[in-house]
Amino acid sequence: MTDNVYPLSPDADTGLLEAAEAIRAGKCIVLPTDTVYGIGANAFDADAVQGLLDAKERGRDMPPPVLVAEPLMLRAVADEVPDAAAALAKAFWPGALTLILRAQPKAGMELGETDGTVAVRVPDHDGARALLRRTGPLAVSSANVHGQAPALTCADAVEQLGDKVAVYLDAGPAAGGVASTIVDFASTPEGRVLREGALSLAQLHEVAPNVVGISEPEPEPELEPEAEPEQ
Repeated sequence: MTDNVYPLSPDADTGLLEAAEAIRAGKCIVLPTDTVYGIGANAFDADAVQGLLDAKERGRDMPPPVLVAEPLMLRAVADEVPDAAAALAKAFWPGALTLILRAQPKAGMELGETDGTVAVRVPDHDGARALLRRTGPLAVSSANVHGQAPALTCADAVEQLGDKVAVYLDAGPAAGGVASTIVDFASTPEGRVLREGALSLAQLHEVAPNVVGISEPEPEPELEPEAEPEQ
């Protein structure tokens, strides 16, 4: 391990302070999440996000998602939040749900080739959310070199990323497990599942009954016989 590894626990505040300072300085950090360890950078700092992609040896065609501490922080990164998306966030955050929304243009995020969208999640990890409350939204991807296994321990992340990361936060082994379910609200306000992960379509339908499953066809709009389609 290196001298920039700090324990992340309720009685250890130093790591959070060091990590938040590194983020403000435009550097990358490693943090635990509810699935794997992640490499994070300021979501509003284009150079910092590029540093994240460089550390992973990954191109801009694979932009990182954004983690936020609370559902209320959605407005900082998303331009529009359809009612169904807001309902799912209220029901399943923090947790294994990723929402794809139209990005807030005023935020100035440059995450890569996103086509004007942003993927957002609130992680179910107390330490990660404590950090996010100090830093604001972070661009976060799995803490590994592209093509290698995601880090499940801080030591795994150190081995792969080394001095490309300014601060490592160690909270013990990550849980791993099933990836988040991804629902796209950028292309339809009703929502379409792009990846069914920890949350099933049935669970989503309990909150947002019009979400379209992966294999379901897009429903045809119901128009009155004389009605003109909306432009």
